[in-house]
Amino acid sequence: MIAKTDYDIAMMRKAGEITKNALNFAKNLIKPGISTMFLDKQIKMFIIDSGAKPSFLNYNGFPGSACISLNESVVHGIPSDKIILKEGDIVGFDVGANFKGYHGDAARTFPVGNISEEKQKLIDVTEQCFFKGIEALKIGERLGCVSEAIQKHAERNGYSVVRELIGHGIGKKLHEVPDIPNYGKVTDGIIIPENIFLAIEPMINMGQKEIYMERDGWTIKTKDGLPSTHYENTVFVTKLGVEILTL
Repeated sequence: MIAKTDYDIAMMRKAGEITKNALNFAKNLIKPGISTMFLDKQIKMFIIDSGAKPSFLNYNGFPGSACISLNESVVHGIPSDKIILKEGDIVGFDVGANFKGYHGDAARTFPVGNISEEKQKLIDVTEQCFFKGIEALKIGERLGCVSEAIQKHAERNGYSVVRELIGHGIGKKLHEVPDIPNYGKVTDGIIIPENIFLAIEPMINMGQKEIYMERDGWTIKTKDGLPSTHYENTVFVTKLGVEILTL
């Protein structure tokens, strides 16, 4: 969405703020022994109590208010009473908030208790990939600059980039054009306009890039069973720079 009015900008900032706060709220709930369904119910109530609606609930039939994905699950994990967090797990939260018809979208991967150095490095590098992409995000450049920066940083650290799942425009719809792959060349994609809202979301695998979908029709996992991490923010691109709305 291209912002046309100050109202557009104010509503997107509020949607982003609620999304950010929901993720921080979720982080503080994490501990071994709780289910992803418990976390989902808490996130749902937090978003509603904040004056918004969960963007993901019933989106294309998705049954949860948040996507909660453990370890080798890349994204779109369905909350369940049967999925219990354990010490040493990593858990990805992808959360959206719909505030008066405007959407915020963000994701984080958090540790459950003490995790291995290998998992922590993967979390850290995935976050770094996002900021490498932001450094390259400039009006008048092509979106491929963002894609290439993300891919190079991931592969420089020995990781792979998921190809089938990408970032996107965002605004009055949860998913809008343009597409933002996490891999590519500086010559790819549209020329970045002023006052556009984007959701940039590196999904980085410890092992190979190949993924598959579970029988539930939603949960995406790595084919080699190695961990994957996800880091996303909604951003606003202006002539003064990039404003991160969910951080």
